[in-house]
Amino acid sequence: MTKADLVVERGAQRLQHLADKAAARGDGVGEWLAEELRNDATFLRKLKPSLIKARAKGQPAKSTEPEAAPPPSAPSRPQLGKRPKKKRRKGGKGGPPPIAIVGAAFVAGVVLAKVIDWRGHGHPRD
Repeated sequence: MTKADLVVERGAQRLQHLADKAAARGDGVGEWLAEELRNDATFLRKLKPSLIKARAKGQPAKSTEPEAAPPPSAPSRPQLGKRPKKKRRKGGKGGPPPIAIVGAAFVAGVVLAKVIDWRGHGHPRD
């Protein structure tokens, strides 16, 4: 194997590792992502420079990967325990309640309308 082949193989191994982590999540998105990452790892292994060179010369490309071996499967159950629940603060995420914000906006609007109306009486257009 050449140095470039080793770099490509290392990238494929990283993709395979990410696929294993995604499969361990156990949800539908994780399984879908794991399948896609495994396909990408297999495709990346086909892009080794020595294999491309052999195909370009018309020689049969000999892969170092055993073709009959199935890809490693994901664990049958989650490997970690249950996640701890987040502590919730009283009143949601914090900050003033929405009704107080709406009330303050209403009061500010009424005050602004009164000020505008009062200034209009000070300068009549007669």
